[in-house]
Amino acid sequence: MREAITPRLTEHDEQAVEYTDSVKVCPAPDPPRPGEGTKMSQRNYRAAIIGTGGIAHAHAQALQASGRGSLVAVADVDAARAAEFAAKYGVPRSHTSAEELLREERPDFVHLCTPPHLHAPLAIACLEAGVTALVEKPPTLSLAEFDALTEAERRSTAHVATVLQHRFGAGAIRLRRLADAGELGRPLLATCLTQWYRDEEYFAVPWRGTWGSEGGGPTMGHGIHQFDLLFSVLGPWREVTAVAARQSRSVDTEDVSMALVTFENGAVATVVNSVLSPRQTSQLRFDYERATVEVDHLYGYTDDDWTVTPAPGHDDVTALWGRDGSAGDGGRSGHGHWLKAVLDALDKGEAPPVTVEDARRTMEFVAALYASAFTGERVRTGQITADSPFAQRMDGTGTPWERVRNP
Repeated sequence: MREAITPRLTEHDEQAVEYTDSVKVCPAPDPPRPGEGTKMSQRNYRAAIIGTGGIAHAHAQALQASGRGSLVAVADVDAARAAEFAAKYGVPRSHTSAEELLREERPDFVHLCTPPHLHAPLAIACLEAGVTALVEKPPTLSLAEFDALTEAERRSTAHVATVLQHRFGAGAIRLRRLADAGELGRPLLATCLTQWYRDEEYFAVPWRGTWGSEGGGPTMGHGIHQFDLLFSVLGPWREVTAVAARQSRSVDTEDVSMALVTFENGAVATVVNSVLSPRQTSQLRFDYERATVEVDHLYGYTDDDWTVTPAPGHDDVTALWGRDGSAGDGGRSGHGHWLKAVLDALDKGEAPPVTVEDARRTMEFVAALYASAFTGERVRTGQITADSPFAQRMDGTGTPWERVRNP
């Protein structure tokens, strides 16, 4: 899977599943386990991809590995790139516009793999055509855009789901099962670190590092994976106090942010998002009354990346963790596990995960973090109303640093 199909790849680019201005290979999802072929009760779906840059490869590979659908078409404004992508994955047709694809193909669902500023308008177009939209992160650039997307879903027979794939790895499922069953005791505190490294060359892509195209910096586009997993485990957050700074990169957005978060259940957490950290890591640590549960990975975890440290007198927690075999195959968290959850829901006629309600809680946290950082105030859930500048744009009332790029 490391064949070179781009003129240049840095080490972090080879591993990260990120948007690019050129095609790149993404890590393939784990293949189905023996005996896990397509069941007779499962539907075979017609799928399409809009946007054939780097992240689209992860979607195409996940669909192929699932054995539960086929790519009938792709679309990209770059006709040559769309044709190359279609040839690579055996897709029969390619288009140069989303409108043409939706009109002529009528797929069951569409993977939206475009730059962030196109997510909301394309998802709404899919919903208006009665086609379910599977939207890469971040789903929108603002809460106002997200609420418009939610309203479009209410008017449609189709659904919208955000790609926040780390919720669906075996370790996360196992942790939620044990926590919900009370086996770990009360949650006390947590840490959530997304410390990645992106150099100036990474931000040379015109839409990166701008509020108008990317919607934010590492809070919006990088750390969202980890703190969404944090929220899926600890539940609704209540308030946040944060800082954000532009320390080094020539961007309009922040390149690092930090937050203190209090949850409705009383737990407290720290959240760090960075693209300035040469030793890259993605870490979550959950301290419960009876155990500490940790995961340390980079762009996707396996069961081997999780550790459980029982509190004195609670050695049974380790055994419980090891015996929970209902959480999946233990393979690398990624688009494959997320897509399986989506297809399972569609088979049942249910809304696929992550729902608009799930995603909005995470997006509201992003807006609250920026609002706290740029106003110096503590922000509570529900405080950012429709008339707030931070509902209209994530930079709200403006940053404490000057723009370095054209508006």
